[in-house]
Amino acid sequence: MRAVAPHPRPRPQGRKARWKRIALELLVCVVVVAGIQAWRARDLLPADERTAAPAFELLDVEGRPWTTARLAGKPALIYFFAPWCGVCAASSPQLRWFHRWRGDEVQVLLVGLDWSTPGELREYATKHGLTMPVLVGDRNTGAAYRVRGYPTYYVVDAQGRIARRDVGFTTAAGLWLRTLGL
Repeated sequence: MRAVAPHPRPRPQGRKARWKRIALELLVCVVVVAGIQAWRARDLLPADERTAAPAFELLDVEGRPWTTARLAGKPALIYFFAPWCGVCAASSPQLRWFHRWRGDEVQVLLVGLDWSTPGELREYATKHGLTMPVLVGDRNTGAAYRVRGYPTYYVVDAQGRIARRDVGFTTAAGLWLRTLGL
């Protein structure tokens, strides 16, 4: 039998090169994800110009009226969803946590689009434990906010201007970061 030599330890230079390669790969992944996210949000209303959020007059699932004027004086998260959307359902716990965490400082409104009946929106909210107001949106509301996919959300400052916007899944921490300083 022939003796097998033990595997040599990597030299410190080898470790350093490996860490550099890992850091470069992570950087490439972050850049790719950021690019995809920017492409997905390209058609949304601009946030960098702080333009006024489009006005709306909607009813919530309980029949109470809501307007953009009701949002004045406090930052708001306006979250557009569809009851059939899997990503929206996966985001629901994040919305609940964010609402519990920052609900006193930031108004959270859900606007249901692409629904069959208003009852479907109520069932969605109940199923996912969403206690914030759920508004019955329509095609005009979706068009005014340029909603092309779900979920789409806008962060509106206390003056009613769009401060942030995005499409897709986000976390409670991501929502918190987007509402900082408003």
